[in-house]
Amino acid sequence: MIKYGLIAGNGQFPFLVLDGARKQGVELSVVAIKEETDKAMDSAASDLTWVGIGQLGKMISFFEERGVTQVIMAGQVKHVQLFSGAMPDVRMVKMLWNLPRRNTVALIGGVAAEMAKEGIELIDSTHFLQDHLAPAGPITKRKPSEQEFANIKYGLDIAAEIVRLDLGQTIVVRGNACVAIEAMEGTDATIRRAGELVNGKLTVVKVAKPDQDMRFDVPVIGLPTIETMIAAGATCLSVTAGKTLIFDRERAIELANRNKIAVIGS
Repeated sequence: MIKYGLIAGNGQFPFLVLDGARKQGVELSVVAIKEETDKAMDSAASDLTWVGIGQLGKMISFFEERGVTQVIMAGQVKHVQLFSGAMPDVRMVKMLWNLPRRNTVALIGGVAAEMAKEGIELIDSTHFLQDHLAPAGPITKRKPSEQEFANIKYGLDIAAEIVRLDLGQTIVVRGNACVAIEAMEGTDATIRRAGELVNGKLTVVKVAKPDQDMRFDVPVIGLPTIETMIAAGATCLSVTAGKTLIFDRERAIELANRNKIAVIGS
């Protein structure tokens, strides 16, 4: 029988993975990151260890001792922590030394390669959360208007370029004009910035990369996204079907319906 592990970053994502796994009769061995993971993980996980962000060797040893062969990474781990006072162990130092770049993709790829050397595979982070992925087509009661569909098409064209350049994944459009593009600030901050620039009727387009690595950095929306849209005067949200997780799905969609916001999987 396959034994699964979880590398838990910040936010609710790791807790959703734990819950999704249990619903399928699977208990996860969890590595929690001291600098990132919510302390509530202590009571949520039945098999848990805490490690510093640079303790790659300790993390791998924990999984090896439990016979874990497949690991899920869920929740953000800010790689900048590695360069702001964290004390990496010998295995992490060697891995960093051999990386040509030290961006998020390269760092996680390096961690995955180190685990693979010990027969531990980093797998799709949505493995136990397939029912949380956005379906294709309208998700809310209201469908996008003709203008909103035009905004979505324009936004998807812009998105294809920014994801190719490995920039952000969110574009905000009004009247076939780009109002805001995500950089490092995240989806909600991008929407807020757009709302400060333009008064209402905004369409938000959030996309996965064409070659999105579902092992990490999966696009996510949720209740805060809809709340931010309401505050910014945004009326429509398009997400990539099958590659975007919807957290607090029922509450988020109910709030969107109450405020006549159209949400669609494109």
